[in-house]
Amino acid sequence: MEDLAKKNVGIILVLLGVLCLLIYFLAVPSNALLVVALVLEVVGIGAYIYLNKHIE
Repeated sequence: MEDLAKKNVGIILVLLGVLCLLIYFLAVPSNALLVVALVLEVVGIGAYIYLNKHIE
């Protein structure tokens, strides 16, 4: 069960990035929010690839 939670960390980070982009689109047009979304998505994709390759 613990491995399943570790594998999903990347997906959660990507979804948080998408949520930031949705907030940017609907409410608060701020460049800082775009930077946060970019960082969350890049780190989330990297974590997803790394963790799924190394955890069985």
